[in-house]
Amino acid sequence: AWIARHALLPENIRYARTHCGTWGIGNMASFIRKLATFLATASIFSACSCNAIDLPNWAYPIPPSGFKPPADDGTIRHVPDSNVGYTLSQVRDRFMAPDWHPQDHPKMPEVVARGRAPHVLACGFCHRANGPGGPENASLAGLPYVYIVQQMNEYKSGARSSALPARLPQSLMISTSKAVTDEDVREAATYFSALKPRRNIRVVESAMVPKTQSGNWIMEKSASNETEAIGLRIIELPEDVEHFDSRDSRANFVAYVPAGSVNKGEAIVAGKVPEKTPACATCHGPTLRSIDAIPSIAGRSPTYVVRQLYELQAGIRNGQAAAPMKAAIEKLSHDDMIDVAAYLATLPP
Repeated sequence: AWIARHALLPENIRYARTHCGTWGIGNMASFIRKLATFLATASIFSACSCNAIDLPNWAYPIPPSGFKPPADDGTIRHVPDSNVGYTLSQVRDRFMAPDWHPQDHPKMPEVVARGRAPHVLACGFCHRANGPGGPENASLAGLPYVYIVQQMNEYKSGARSSALPARLPQSLMISTSKAVTDEDVREAATYFSALKPRRNIRVVESAMVPKTQSGNWIMEKSASNETEAIGLRIIELPEDVEHFDSRDSRANFVAYVPAGSVNKGEAIVAGKVPEKTPACATCHGPTLRSIDAIPSIAGRSPTYVVRQLYELQAGIRNGQAAAPMKAAIEKLSHDDMIDVAAYLATLPP
């Protein structure tokens, strides 16, 4: 009965097919390890089944079965307004943060620039050299020092997790948190908290959006150039996929959101719908750009925001500040979360 209810949910089948390949058991040990990962993920859905919303798959894109990134042909890549060049292998090196625009930031500490093989990835590899991140992870630029340290400690302790902890961006974050030293965390937090975030998201309200497919842990336009109804989704796409794949810290994104969602989100965020949630400014400050150890929520990736709202409400993300946040958002519906994220993305970070 448990398998019927949870392991066979469409989103879990999709995960299993992507990460387990076919269901053959020629290599029994490998099969059992993969199956254990799948069941561990399915158990999270079981724990959250009491929640009123379903996992928003568009916010957790997984590469399709058989996905293989292009091979490196040795070509030197470039991005706009930069004299730097890297090969595809270099921009995929998890122990190097591609530094396309060194003038945009102070010198990166070693843990941000290169990490420490074999277990401490360069922070700037995933979050980019000056901290903007992308739809697949968090923007760190300008977050409070105390907050960054706190979140790393909660990843390390297991208090903070993800609805799909085996999904690569989240699994890399979790595994790195276990390996970093306290000094690594302090150096990274000092660096990222001192950076000024830049606006890199353009919000477009639309009933129709480009037809998309799951790419390399993000959504990408399909090759067909067709359109489809947006439905109850946010579709966040890189303006230029090659610049995003090159880990350009100046990469920009367009977020398609349902028509009317920005105004509805503004009302919820302002506390004008008190039956849903109190005003966000109560904790996050009048401009929503942080107070003390409380993070900024203005100008953030709407895909990322929806994931955090979902995981907080579902009890997947815990920790020091999770309880009051969970209480504040417990009455938000799936639609409300989309509206809130859409509005927040329009604000200057």
